[in-house]
Amino acid sequence: MSASQYRIVQSSGASRIAAALGLIVLALLVLAPYWAGRADLRLLGEVLLYLSLASLWNLLAGYAGLVSVGQQAFVGLGGYALFGLTMFGGLHPVLAVLVAGVIGGLVAMPVAALIFRLRGAYFAIGTWVMAEVFRLSAAQVSALGGGSGTSLPTPVVQSLADGRDAREALSYWLALAMALLALAVVYGVLRSRNGLALTAIRDNELAARSLGIDIWRTKFTVYVIVGALTAATGALLFLQKLRISPDAAFSANDWTAFVIFIVVIGGIGTVEGPIIGVIVFFLLRETLADLGTTYLIILGMFAIGVMLLAPKGLWGMVRARSDIQLFPLRRKVVAKPKD
Repeated sequence: MSASQYRIVQSSGASRIAAALGLIVLALLVLAPYWAGRADLRLLGEVLLYLSLASLWNLLAGYAGLVSVGQQAFVGLGGYALFGLTMFGGLHPVLAVLVAGVIGGLVAMPVAALIFRLRGAYFAIGTWVMAEVFRLSAAQVSALGGGSGTSLPTPVVQSLADGRDAREALSYWLALAMALLALAVVYGVLRSRNGLALTAIRDNELAARSLGIDIWRTKFTVYVIVGALTAATGALLFLQKLRISPDAAFSANDWTAFVIFIVVIGGIGTVEGPIIGVIVFFLLRETLADLGTTYLIILGMFAIGVMLLAPKGLWGMVRARSDIQLFPLRRKVVAKPKD
């Protein structure tokens, strides 16, 4: 048979149906300020920001092989940058979020140059140590409340929009935009030549190096991108909270442990996995949060159960039984239909 008898496809009919349903969900999310209450809107905003963090961590660990347990460093950095830029720089909060992202990317460069000297478990520990350095440094900044933290001044909050409802809606739309941007960047990176390089590095780093792939540069690029977007997400998180402290900003539990849980149960190394994982996580959290420490035990048992029964996560289990791809990355060669 000749090559002309085959064609390359990226998505199936099921994938196109799923994409259409996804667009309907997106339209509902865009219109959420018009149908959701204030509490529901804040919860949806938190869900979207966790989706951003999970998608970015998944790009870092699931594709680049950089298992960081210190991403709270960039979340806290973004939060403190927002407070500093608005309180002392006079920037509008939305502009401060963008600048916080730039600061996160710039800080990620020397951090990467330092911790990339470490490998495996040492790299993971190194990222956590770096986050602790950031936390201890923030606690020394007396202008931002030192160890006890500070709140955004009322004039800064009011400059966001006129009226509380308008501010809540704008904060939500910013969270939605951040989640969409994170997903778009992750998908764009994976569809690019860097994405092919990341896949090769993940599958076999030695073989990737033998093919001429610059492993250090590829990982460095991903780390800087993730650092920038994580800092911007952190800025939005604390723009919603209106208060910051070192312990809250650099919380390993809130910004890394839960994010890892989301990615692992959803499906690490897939774009769709964090979406499934964040939905499951918040369903569990909202259902079981009143149980106190028992809630965390149940989360742990649930994660262990998923890893045992579905090693590739919940989305991996779905993919094993269907041909659905919300974000087509793989290409298939199929025979052209006969006339």
